[in-house]
Amino acid sequence: MQEGIQEVAKEKATGFIEWVEQILSYSLVNVGESKLTIGLILTLIGSFVALLIISEWIRRLLVNKILSRYKIEAGTRQSIGTIVKYILILAGLFSILQTNGVDLSAFGILAGALGVGIGFGLQNITNNFISGLIILFEQPIKVGDRIEVGDVSGDVIKISARSTMIVTNDNITIIVPNSQFIDSQVINWSHNDRNIRFNFPVGVSYKEDPEKVKNILVEVAKANKGVLNTPEPDVLFDSYGDNSINFTLRVWSSEYSNRPKVLKSQLYYVIFEKFNANGIEIPFPQRDLHLKSGFDKLEK
Repeated sequence: MQEGIQEVAKEKATGFIEWVEQILSYSLVNVGESKLTIGLILTLIGSFVALLIISEWIRRLLVNKILSRYKIEAGTRQSIGTIVKYILILAGLFSILQTNGVDLSAFGILAGALGVGIGFGLQNITNNFISGLIILFEQPIKVGDRIEVGDVSGDVIKISARSTMIVTNDNITIIVPNSQFIDSQVINWSHNDRNIRFNFPVGVSYKEDPEKVKNILVEVAKANKGVLNTPEPDVLFDSYGDNSINFTLRVWSSEYSNRPKVLKSQLYYVIFEKFNANGIEIPFPQRDLHLKSGFDKLEK
């Protein structure tokens, strides 16, 4: 009795396996001399997903473990890792197709059709992709750089094939197409290093002693922890204004390279306090009206 039940179960299992094999071997479309079956498509999908996961894992290993041992900037490490990832994906893609017996010669027609599509409808995508490769190789900008492009100002956090992510001081992420970095003027505040000189204008009354004003401004700058001692802060006598004599306080900072307004506010608060304590007058705009004679006749 039990042997009969087991034989029936084996027959059902065998039938189920044969049914699954028939479904997996069902041909959907022919590509050249190759037949794309359901099983082959599932295998290709699984292989592509595994390829993406492995290439990303290798990229992170290369950036965070291997290259971090050497004196290489973070942005350069990210660029190298991204390029290696793209190469692995491209090589793995062809390897997977060849291993599974897919006729690659049949993709020549598909490539021609894609070329026509790129020429008409995918120009922007292609432009951004090529621009992304140029950025990764030439590195005009890198991850971690402080940049300005158009009306966007912030820190680069990611450079992908199509676009670049920038985070502003308000913690807003802006996605900028890569082509904009090639076609437009880009200001990179930290291309060489993050030491940046800031110029802050200060005006005082004509009756004040310029040397005294200079000493106070330099003292305020040196007392700020965000200002570098080397190069030292200095003060330029800038101009004779309509209502004030104008100075420019020049300071170097790396800590506030992405927050210049914060540094400016800190210095101006202390400068205002020091000027009041030392009796230095900060002028305000004044206009004198000179009325010509002849109004008496108009009144008559």
